[in-house]
Amino acid sequence: MAWPTLRLIAFINGIFLITLAIGMIGPMFTLFVFDRATEVSPFAWAGLITFIAGLSMIARGKPQDVHLRPRDMYLLTVSSWLTVCVFAALPFMFTQHMSYTDAFFESMSGITATGATVLTGLDDMSPGILIWRSMLHWLGGIGFIAMAVAILPMLRIGGMRLFQTESSDRSDKVMPRSHMVAKYMAVAYFGISVLGCLAFWLAGMNFFDAINHAMSAISTGGFSTSDLSLAKWTQPAVHWVAVVLMILGSLPFVLYVSTLRGNFSAVLNDQQVRGFLGILISVWLSMGTWYYFTTDLHWLDALRHVAVNATSVMTTTGFALGDYSLWGGFAGMLFFYLGFIGGCSGSTAGGLKIFRFQVAYILLKANLMQLVHPRAVIKQQYNHHRLDEDIVRSILTFSFFFTIIIAVLALALTLCGLDWITALSGAASTLSGVGPGMGPIIGPAGTYASLPDMAKWLLTLGMLMGRLEILTVLVLLMPAFWRH
Repeated sequence: MAWPTLRLIAFINGIFLITLAIGMIGPMFTLFVFDRATEVSPFAWAGLITFIAGLSMIARGKPQDVHLRPRDMYLLTVSSWLTVCVFAALPFMFTQHMSYTDAFFESMSGITATGATVLTGLDDMSPGILIWRSMLHWLGGIGFIAMAVAILPMLRIGGMRLFQTESSDRSDKVMPRSHMVAKYMAVAYFGISVLGCLAFWLAGMNFFDAINHAMSAISTGGFSTSDLSLAKWTQPAVHWVAVVLMILGSLPFVLYVSTLRGNFSAVLNDQQVRGFLGILISVWLSMGTWYYFTTDLHWLDALRHVAVNATSVMTTTGFALGDYSLWGGFAGMLFFYLGFIGGCSGSTAGGLKIFRFQVAYILLKANLMQLVHPRAVIKQQYNHHRLDEDIVRSILTFSFFFTIIIAVLALALTLCGLDWITALSGAASTLSGVGPGMGPIIGPAGTYASLPDMAKWLLTLGMLMGRLEILTVLVLLMPAFWRH
């Protein structure tokens, strides 16, 4: 790879670091509001170090006449997420006096909106570190949306080509389409965050908790301000607000662009959205009824508990309303399956994504029809788009590597001394972005703090690969990538 290209990538990463350093003003302001000025110093030092590092990367200026090719975007994407995580870990290390392994694990979990944590005692923790965790979720969420819409389709590993509606795909005469889409997505993301904060506050949270949970919910991250997560708040309204925000964060943001531009039916007319909501509501009703008959709860309360936990797992958020791992084998297995499904492509949610399951069903149906009618020409369409060979190949490749990496990662975790349930659920949860795993150690009521350092580094790699759609990271391991 040419040196000018590397300089340009370093320049862009420097801009990201300066933005991150400016973002550290948020926790410092929060500490002043809570009259805890003595705790500002660690954030000030972390911000200064980050700012100097970013400044050093842009000091020589932007290289002239250098343009990033599609293959260069792989390195830019992976290096930017890694660089931000390296420096986002500093506040955790300086304020909590934790090892860099734990600090990096927490920052990677925050930026990738995974929600796995090594921290306990959140109810009494510094408001500065609490708001920093939520800010990482929020920044990582909008970063992934931008990547999913702008970068992954160009690299032929994303699914957004299937979801560009006529409204958002129309060429703009005033400004480039990418700029227009980015502006509308930012407006939608910020607007939903503000409305979510107000909704949480009106539902019964104090304003600080409302801000944190709104940022965590819209980014489908899952960091909370309490060890009990949403179970700390007994108001049903709080729980339903969380459900709505998690769903909104799991829908394709490119469809919000269409809505803001006047196509108000874009969201509900999308095949992926209908599939996502159909699966989710079916799980609510069937599992809610089952939970009602196995507990003493009223049916509406049983439905609410199921709705919060099922939505949290399927949208890969990580909030919890009680320890659902204690609900029995059926519930545990169902939640394990839901974590693989995930949300919609072009959203902040992780997992395999709904559209891959839908496309797989279309292919299966077409192959079965071909067996019945060997000479028939079967038309394969999804969301009014023809399923070309590139899309099918990318779906099969991603799904294969998704499964293989979970298997390899789980096997490596057992070599670190973990039991098979913790290893398998931990690998699946981090790669899918769910956060909590299964079992007493990393389940909804546990944390990842007691895991060996090597296991934490392996899970951190799983978070990064899952968030960046796996192939973005794997391609950097090929020797051919680095040849000129």
